[in-house]
Formats: sequence, C-alpha cells, structure tokens
Amino acid sequence: MAGLSGGQRKLLIFELIFQRTAPQSDLLIVLDEPFAGVTDDFVPFITDRLNEMRKKHNILLVTNDHVDTLKKMADNTVTVSAIDRTKVKINDREGVDRNLALISMSIGDNYAYSTNNNDLKFFTDVEFSANGGIPGIAGFTTFAFGLFLLTFWNSQPGSEALVLIAAGMISYFSVNPYLLQLVDWRIFMIEEAEALLHSSKSMNKLLKTNLTVLLILIISSIQFGIMQAVIDTLSGVDMYFAILFDNASLMLAPICLGLYTNLSLQAVQILGAFPFLMMIFFSTTFSPGAGVDGLKNLRYLFSRYYLFCMTPSVDIMMEGCPESNNLLYLILSSLLIVFIFLTVIGGMALRSKLQKKKHSESKRQSMMTMEYAELQVELFGEKALKKLKHIGSNVDLKSLENSVRSKSMEDDGTSSDEPVTVSDETV
Repeated sequence: MAGLSGGQRKLLIFELIFQRTAPQSDLLIVLDEPFAGVTDDFVPFITDRLNEMRKKHNILLVTNDHVDTLKKMADNTVTVSAIDRTKVKINDREGVDRNLALISMSIGDNYAYSTNNNDLKFFTDVEFSANGGIPGIAGFTTFAFGLFLLTFWNSQPGSEALVLIAAGMISYFSVNPYLLQLVDWRIFMIEEAEALLHSSKSMNKLLKTNLTVLLILIISSIQFGIMQAVIDTLSGVDMYFAILFDNASLMLAPICLGLYTNLSLQAVQILGAFPFLMMIFFSTTFSPGAGVDGLKNLRYLFSRYYLFCMTPSVDIMMEGCPESNNLLYLILSSLLIVFIFLTVIGGMALRSKLQKKKHSESKRQSMMTMEYAELQVELFGEKALKKLKHIGSNVDLKSLENSVRSKSMEDDGTSSDEPVTVSDETV
C-alpha cells in the first residue's frame, strides 16, 4: 500500500473487511474511527457499506465523527463522557454504571470458526512461498552440508565426536532462522485470524508446530545420512534416533515459547537459547571428567551426555554412563523442556480458570439485578426476556413483558391484547 494516503489505506482495509465478512453471518465486527482521515466525499460510501454489513452482522462502531449520521443508523448508542468514564449513557438512559453496561452488552452467542480445506491450502501456499522461509532453509541446508561433506570427507575413526559436533551445529543453525521468525509469525497470524476472520488460531499454531517438527526431522535425517558418508562408525538405528532427539532438545524450547506464549522476540531468543547454553556448561561433553562434583550430576538432565555415551572413542571418557536403556534416558531428557513448559502452562491455566470462576460469580450476581434486566430490554428487546428467563433471573419478568409490549405498540402504532411471552428456549 505504498504511496497511498492514510485515508486511502483506511478505505482499502475497510473494503477488505467488507469482502472477507460477506460470506459469513452473525459476526461481531468492531470498527474504531472508520471516518478518521477520510474526506466527507467518502462518507456516503462508508455508510452504504455499513448498512450492507449490518443486515448480516452486529457492528460495534467507535467514533467521534459524523455522530448524528450514525445515530440514525444505529439500533443502540452508547455515549462515553471524556470527564467521568465511570458512567455512560445508553440511548436515553443516563448515568448507567460502566461495568454493568459492559456486562449487558457482552452477553451473546459465541462465534466458532469452522476450518476447511481452503484454510489448509492458504497455510501451505504461504509457508512454501519465497517469503515463507522454507525455500531459504532448504538452500542454506544444502549449501552448509555440501561444505561439510567436502571438508569432513574420509574422516578417520577417533574423530567421531568432532564430526558429531560439527554436523549438529550445522543442523542447529539451519533450523534456527525458521525458529527465530516464529514470534513474528504468531503475532501476524493472530492479527489476521482475529481481524480478518481467516482461520482458527489454534489450528494455525498446530499446523506451524507440525511443520517445524517435520523440518527438524528432515534436517536431522540429512545430518545422519551425511555423517554416514564421511565416517562409518556412527551408524545404526539407535544412533539415528539419538541424533534426532538430541537436536530436538535444543530446538523445542523456541517452538514452545515462540508459538504458545505472548513473550517478545528478544525474550524468546534469550530463553530459547538456554538449553543450548546449559548443555555446554553442564552436560560435561565439552569437559569430560572436569567440573565441581555437585554440579557434574546435572549431566544426567541433558540428552547430549547420553549421546556421547553412545559415541565411539569418547564413551570411555564419560563418567557414569548407563549400562542399559541409554537411548530411553536420552529421549526422556530431550523432552524435559517440554514437560517443564506444559507443567508451567498447566499451572497458569488452572490459576486463570479459578480467577475466571470468581469473576463469573461476580458477573452473575450483577446479572440478577433489576438494572441489568432493564438494560437488556433496552438493548435487545424481546430477545432479552428469553435470555433473562434462561439465566434464572429473579426480577419481575412480568412487568418487563408489559414494558416490551407497550414499547412495541408505540413503535408500531397498533394495540394488541396478546402479551409478549417468555419461552424456555435457550438463546
């Protein structure tokens, strides 16, 4: 959108939202200052679009411009004072408590996006495009392992540790650029999913996780194959899985932190590098036999220690290697960061659930008041009576029925002896 003015960009985004929401229905669309930066010539265009959208959707619009025009279109208006924000005006009702007003307006049906094959195709097209990162990773991996093949060709027995470390570093630095862009990807994906209703956030995160794990699997397999070409003493199924899970132990932290937290890029870079840094210090693979006795026991938490216990020429230098089940210990230790992450996330989720439960109880008490019931009737009319019946409100629903009936007759200019009824239907 280079070269466009601020108003032109706003019109373009507004039209994009209109087109994206056209195939759907019953959405809540929130627009903040749609007229800001737009000349009066385009006001009829925007209002026409708003009228089209309000036929199928619920629109929440925040603005200081062209208020009189919008009031004529709106079903309800909420006026917020710049002086006292604790009270608001809803239609003609003055002095409404702000928190109660928010509760009254927020009760509605939940929207759940149903994913389809188009979402999967869009994800695939983006990830494997030139900007998605995969082609660049493929090119760098080919170049780096090509040099490794040339420079480590015909390595002799006894150099297994050097070959293993060098190949592992190439794998790490091949995947690392993709891991570093996970934070930006998460932020842009959430904005896209929430603002333009393209697809499910959870589905996209799961797809991205699977793709990243697949990338680690492929590059680890390439590493194992190239190592077989330069030296023949690092072979076997156990060695393949040992290399795979050792690589994963260094790369799973950026995936967890980058996709499933709200941490900044800098925080993810620092925390995501900790497994690599701690492996250097505490796995004893860079300093066999050295170190303070108490700290040396931490080596059992690192998969690299068990990998070196399986590596010819250095296994005899490693202290306390398991006599059996070495690969099992390696796999378990490689997943330790995932176990810790899930434990922390689970604890935070439980705490959040308890807080939400407490908040819900306070919210429910507010929903039992007459003022809340009157606000619901003011905002939603007859539909509000059904909701109040459903939540078990203990206010005088009969008087509210009469109020709705009277207002309906005034609006229609007709009279009727039939009362408005409240059904047991779940809304």
